[in-house]
Amino acid sequence: MHGSVTGSFATRIPWIQDHTGVSAGQLGLALAFPALGASVAMPLAGAISHRFGARTALRVLLALWTLALTLPSLAPDLVLLCAALFLYGASSGLSDVVMNAIGVEVENRLAKSIMSGLHGMWSAGALIGSAAGTLAAHLGSDARLHHALAAAVLTAAGLAACQAVPEVRGARDEEPPPRFALPPKSAVLIGAVGFCAVFAEGASLDWSAVYLRDVLDTSAGLAAASTTAFALTMAVARLVGDRVVDRFGAVRTVRVGGALATAGGAMVVAAPHPAVALGGFGLIGLGVAVVVPLAFAAAGRAGPNPSQAIAGVATITYTSGLIAPSAIGAVANATSLVVSFGLVTLLACGLMVGAGVLRTGDRRAAPVTTGEPAPAADPTT
Repeated sequence: MHGSVTGSFATRIPWIQDHTGVSAGQLGLALAFPALGASVAMPLAGAISHRFGARTALRVLLALWTLALTLPSLAPDLVLLCAALFLYGASSGLSDVVMNAIGVEVENRLAKSIMSGLHGMWSAGALIGSAAGTLAAHLGSDARLHHALAAAVLTAAGLAACQAVPEVRGARDEEPPPRFALPPKSAVLIGAVGFCAVFAEGASLDWSAVYLRDVLDTSAGLAAASTTAFALTMAVARLVGDRVVDRFGAVRTVRVGGALATAGGAMVVAAPHPAVALGGFGLIGLGVAVVVPLAFAAAGRAGPNPSQAIAGVATITYTSGLIAPSAIGAVANATSLVVSFGLVTLLACGLMVGAGVLRTGDRRAAPVTTGEPAPAADPTT
């Protein structure tokens, strides 16, 4: 449900731009506000989850996120569009943190890796939402009507799904987290690894098509295909990533992923032909796909307050996603796109160097601790 909102919104950005009458530069400014809103709001997630319980918090926050889909298309001008996108991003970040905290708890109880698959389902939802949005745009539908219908369906589906998630509460004598908390030290190191992965992801998603067109002089169709291929590679890798993590552990998986992403970045930088660059972008997607899910899992086990630690990691990774596209553009403007992806390759190396900090999330290396015993296995499932 969460991913479908993102896909639904992204496909109607051109309609929103025409409706508000903003320029390309103004639209770029407005599109920074979702990440800004998420970064400001996410440190509040731990206190909300502690006060109301994770299931209740998720039910309310996910509904706010799905309903927030209607806001951007209703904005008549730039100022209100920025305000709408700020609220849109804040509700996204809050529900994201609580959802990941519950995911870590479920992973603990099941005693097997599921976080990569959960993030793979987010990617699948984004693809479904974008497919529906593409159809709506092709039919020439008003985005206000499209988003109102999508919000109604996704809100109802989200509320139904939340009924089945487990309740997660802190111990009665546990001290409540502060209402607004900066990331704990453990989250900063884990977040740094996530930062490298999200920077490579954001740079590749936003700039791969431009790279093929401007550096390798490909057709517009082939350039666009690079973005789609990258997104599909990441979605598939996340859906199958849990089996790899269960077999090899989080640290080894991220180190190998970092090596693949580094090799992919080197292929992009040195590519003499578009096919080599396409292969390089595919390797980057494959290499970074499971890093963020594993970073959230490690954060959830790194301290006494999983929501606060996950919020810290999420804040750092969202910040990386915010600055990556503009940083690539700034470096390219000063030098070239080839140099920009040299920076991406360098950050991919950081995954190999920093993978050890994810050991707290590696069930092969650390015992699982959870607030309540794992439920008995159901022989019918």
